[in-house]
Amino acid sequence: MTVGAANWIPLQGAVNARDVGGLPTAEGGAIRAGVLIRSASLGHLTDADVSHLVGDLGVRRVVDLRTDVEVDRDGPGALHAQPDVVVHHLSLYPDTTGSIDHAELPAGPRAEPPNPALPWQGERFATEHSPVVAAYLRYLEQRPDSILAALRAIAEPDGATLVHCAAGKDRTGVVVALALTVAGVTREVIAADYAHTQSQIAAIVDHLARSDLYGFEVGQPDKIPPASAAVMMAVLEAIDTDLGGVLAWLARHGWTDAETQRLRAKLLDGDH
Repeated sequence: MTVGAANWIPLQGAVNARDVGGLPTAEGGAIRAGVLIRSASLGHLTDADVSHLVGDLGVRRVVDLRTDVEVDRDGPGALHAQPDVVVHHLSLYPDTTGSIDHAELPAGPRAEPPNPALPWQGERFATEHSPVVAAYLRYLEQRPDSILAALRAIAEPDGATLVHCAAGKDRTGVVVALALTVAGVTREVIAADYAHTQSQIAAIVDHLARSDLYGFEVGQPDKIPPASAAVMMAVLEAIDTDLGGVLAWLARHGWTDAETQRLRAKLLDGDH
């Protein structure tokens, strides 16, 4: 299936920002514009960016998927100080504060010693899935609480929710993909939308270079796994095969049918 051009949101202090509105669903509907925005980190927004996001686009919630160390060292961002905006810090890794228990991480060799600030760097998985797919599935394993809280924030009826991590690629990609799946968007469309991020990789690397946290990504951009449609397709297929599907997985962790209807009501345009 062909997905149209991304609805990019130009910002001076952030990159990879786009509204997912307009994506078609399997039942003939579409995602409502102006309710779900995705982006890279927001630590360097300008006053004009804040005015555009809050005043023009109606952002009322931010779902920040970064670790506590990232938030502390790179800053929460200017939206944190806005009285009309609620910020939810929902890390998809165990929050560290220097005390992560690495004994709980999967067995197997690591490329380098674990970094308590960036627990994903160097991690390897004993799995039949590719390293990137395994890493994405790991979010569901280790932080279902954060994922459900993120979806509940997206479902809030007023205004837009902006979901971001550092690059707006991996953690953001998974949470947005789960929300779109609940809304009835097909795997193919979700994967095609995820792949739009690949066109922003150079800008993302420049953006990450503004912080001292992301030396690996900045120093070896050619080793950043591409945001390919095949990756997201494999993730969603693995959730179906290994976990019984998105809705079944959510239900096992306390998600209700009423919450499904609430999220769909927020995301779907018109009578759909």
